[in-house]
Amino acid sequence: MEIAGTAALVTGGASGLGAATAERLAGQGATVFGLDLAQSIEKAAGSVPDGVTLIEADVTSDEGVRAAIAQIAESGVPLRIVVNCAGVGWAGRILSKKGPHDLELFRTVITINLLGTFNVMRLAADHIQSLPTVDEAGQRGVVINTASVAAFEGQIGQIAYSASKGGVAGMTVPAARDLAQFGIRVNTIAPGIVDTPMLAGVDAEYRKGLEAGVPFPSRLAKPTEYAQLAQMIVEHDYLNGETIRMDGALRMAPR
Repeated sequence: MEIAGTAALVTGGASGLGAATAERLAGQGATVFGLDLAQSIEKAAGSVPDGVTLIEADVTSDEGVRAAIAQIAESGVPLRIVVNCAGVGWAGRILSKKGPHDLELFRTVITINLLGTFNVMRLAADHIQSLPTVDEAGQRGVVINTASVAAFEGQIGQIAYSASKGGVAGMTVPAARDLAQFGIRVNTIAPGIVDTPMLAGVDAEYRKGLEAGVPFPSRLAKPTEYAQLAQMIVEHDYLNGETIRMDGALRMAPR
């Protein structure tokens, strides 16, 4: 899939993995639209790279995502690339001194991370399937979703997050099979510990501990490395139905 001359939709596009991916794709010639919440877009004001337009949208909203895709369609550039980076990582144990896990917290994490990913994927795919093919194989577009190593080795307190990201990983193969007839590939990236704004509040000692747990390279991953992998997936036409770990060989311990 050629990146130049296409439109790309990146959720969570105002910060972290989404911002890095949006900038990378724009640098390769894509017209990028980053979906995010109003407060995140406000924080990103003044730092949005050329070629990236931020659109206020809640990924869990049918109406909001439809409106965003309609705005992308109005640009006249064909939407071929979708990267789902929006997500939250709130923690809680099934049982703690405070009692059982808060049900609404669990529901919210699942709704944003899993349902939000599915919502964007289904609506974007519906739009992409109407576009002309780009090659002899009949390819029309590619969707990249974001899981986590927590989908496979969730730590204590990650029950909601692991369930949501396990769901994203679990959607990969059936989504690729569902959308094969429309020429749309689906792959998933499962990052390890990435140096994003989510980790901005941790102290140096804790950060060193996180880095030491990664076999090699013994450091946190960079958002730009996620973006690099996303670009590779877009450009590699035979890569489909895969969940790719990007974790420095990390296997998460219980704590």
